[in-house]
Amino acid sequence: MWSYEKRLQYPVKVKTPNPALAKLIATQYGGPNGELGASLRYLSQRYTMPYPELKAILTDIGTEELAHLEMVSALVYQLTRNLTPEQIRAAGYDAYFVDHTTAVYPVDANGMPFNAQTFAVSGDTLTDLHEDLAAEQKARATYDNILRYADDPDVRDVIQFLRQREIVHYQRFGEAKQTGWNGPAPFPKDPDAGFSKRRPLYSSFGYKNFSGRVTRNARANSRKFSGVMV
Repeated sequence: MWSYEKRLQYPVKVKTPNPALAKLIATQYGGPNGELGASLRYLSQRYTMPYPELKAILTDIGTEELAHLEMVSALVYQLTRNLTPEQIRAAGYDAYFVDHTTAVYPVDANGMPFNAQTFAVSGDTLTDLHEDLAAEQKARATYDNILRYADDPDVRDVIQFLRQREIVHYQRFGEAKQTGWNGPAPFPKDPDAGFSKRRPLYSSFGYKNFSGRVTRNARANSRKFSGVMV
């Protein structure tokens, strides 16, 4: 269950329309490395993760990806507000406009609709964690590419924030994989099976570093199957 706050995680206030740039940014809404796929990936993977600490991480990051989806939607919407027919045609936005006007629809930069085959949910802990690590790097690389074409400071500010969050998520998944989990154990009889003798260091609030010192109470929070934002 989620509690919705009627505000964006980070403000989006674009003053100048730019449909050509909106076409590029839209890929992070419905493209292969976008926020829609990310949220579905993590919120689906959590059910077969065998440990509550991992469930908490996936719930938290999946929830934040929904917030990022909302931010990308706001960017695309604001970049395509009040366009004239001439602006739409000049930007090559007319093919999209014919089907959707300026509504926000999940497509990639080429106009291909969202496809769930762009992400994996295997049910195997190591496989899914590696999928998640790769996904965060692909999203970061996509934001890097968008920044190469975005010269509007209002847009760049938001994209840089989103890019930084991908790096943080990558670090959290890396720490989850590095901190004591030794192999696939989807249905362990012993709640500590699959871990080394060290205490697992997962936390749904984040980490201090790889050394083993967490920033918050991981064990208490993981029992709540937390949906708290990072």
